[in-house]
Amino acid sequence: MNHSVYNEDHRLFRQSFRDFLSQEIQPHIDKYEAQGKVPRSVYERFGEMGYLGLGYAEAYGGMDLDIWYNVIMAEEMNRLNSGGFAAAIGAHSGLALAHINGAGNKNQKEKYLRQGIKGQLIGCLAISEPDGGSDVQALRTTAIQDSDHYIINGSKTFITNGVNSDFIVAAVKTKPLAKSHGISMIIIDRDTPGVTATHLNKLGWRASDTGEISFQDVRVPISQLLGIEGQGFLYIMQHFVTERLAMAVNGYALSEYALEVTLQYMSERKAFGRSINKFQVLRHRIAQMAAEIEMNKSFVYSLYRRYQEGAYLVKEASMAKLLATQLSDKVTTQCLQMFGGYGFMEDYPLARMYRDTRIGQIGGGTSEILCEIISKIMIDGANYNTTK
Repeated sequence: MNHSVYNEDHRLFRQSFRDFLSQEIQPHIDKYEAQGKVPRSVYERFGEMGYLGLGYAEAYGGMDLDIWYNVIMAEEMNRLNSGGFAAAIGAHSGLALAHINGAGNKNQKEKYLRQGIKGQLIGCLAISEPDGGSDVQALRTTAIQDSDHYIINGSKTFITNGVNSDFIVAAVKTKPLAKSHGISMIIIDRDTPGVTATHLNKLGWRASDTGEISFQDVRVPISQLLGIEGQGFLYIMQHFVTERLAMAVNGYALSEYALEVTLQYMSERKAFGRSINKFQVLRHRIAQMAAEIEMNKSFVYSLYRRYQEGAYLVKEASMAKLLATQLSDKVTTQCLQMFGGYGFMEDYPLARMYRDTRIGQIGGGTSEILCEIISKIMIDGANYNTTK
């Protein structure tokens, strides 16, 4: 369906980006999956093309484009059939750089945002910890002030780009006994003494390096504090909205692509003397999935329109991620079934899709946590609006 949110410039960008991915990235995806990481040269190439700074200010090397360019980029990345590749690029440009863009001072933006947009410095966002991920207020990594430095101790886990990044945007407790008001954000250079990382072996998203990071008496200058001390929880909540909207895009976009490759297979695969796209039971499954995909997509688009207008979308973004990631699980499962035994083979696309989509209901807030946020807003009158 043609959506009115896109103009001719958007359509031209989509085609040029799709061509770029097809020519320069798709031929190497299997290699990245096997290696468990995206090479630095790829970030640099994305930087050369301007793809890492679509929505960031021109003053720091960005392109200052509207948010629909990022939506297009996310949609097209799903056609690579490598959730890990999309996650590696997205964790850098959409998470680490987003926090620096949102709360960083001029010096921090000059160093990390500018070089990050060029792809010359790679970043990661470190919030989740071994003892908890969804309960951000309960994090245990501490940053205790010692003269003009913070001394950081603790660990983070499930961190995309957690091993191969150059800098870490970390959530820490600057007031260990406080809850949300004790959380701050700090930028830690990878080569700082006391920082170590271990690669984690994952079910899916295998093209991204995911790591557990340890901090042992890590000394970081106070100048590396991101924004205002004690405001880290608010910064995290602000960016959760955009992260969850992006994951909702991934949900419907992967579903669309899974349906596309399945329709092609069904037109070629024959059983009982006819192509399997002629069997009513399969045709009706396709119709049902297509309807649900379009409904999810239209809802997410409506939220991006409202986001542009500055709307408060904690509840709606949570709903969008909840439903879209559930949908991608459902669609990939049903599409794999239509491939029969070939769906279980790694040489066919659905096996990787099936593995990759499962993280959607876990990362960026589990489905259970999202339901709790929605119910707290609707039933308890909770207000997560950080702009007031």
